[in-house]
Amino acid sequence: MSDAPRWLDDDQQKAWHDLLTVAIGLPALLDRQLQRDAGISNFEYHVLARLSMSEALTMRLSDLAAETNSTLPRLSKVMVRFEGHAWVSRRPDPDNGRYTLATLTDAGYQKVVDSAPGHVEQVRSLVVDPLTVAQQRLLGAALARIAAPVREMLEGR
Repeated sequence: MSDAPRWLDDDQQKAWHDLLTVAIGLPALLDRQLQRDAGISNFEYHVLARLSMSEALTMRLSDLAAETNSTLPRLSKVMVRFEGHAWVSRRPDPDNGRYTLATLTDAGYQKVVDSAPGHVEQVRSLVVDPLTVAQQRLLGAALARIAAPVREMLEGR
């Protein structure tokens, strides 16, 4: 067994650089659009959107953190900001008081509704529209293969 590094060939190196451009540049562009149009970050939008898709517009903060690839301290700071805008309310989980529930308020739901069209248009413009339907399917499959071990490592498995 060789300890020699497995260097990337030219095609792999180009793909890696393109992936870095997307991984670093796309969030910055989404942040820019959402800050300009809605006064929130891409992460904040993601939190609001995830809550808007949950049953009864409510989730445990620990589950919400996991689904938004966040830490609890980061999410707690966002929750304080959201409570200041009356976009969410927090309360102990009646089924297990060790957990806290976050519920999207009517004002929070309206924030998502108002923010979504511009965000979706930006996502379409940058990610969906440049690709054919076949390329979109291939990208989805490739990203799912890459994301699975990344999620496992993030979750500490």
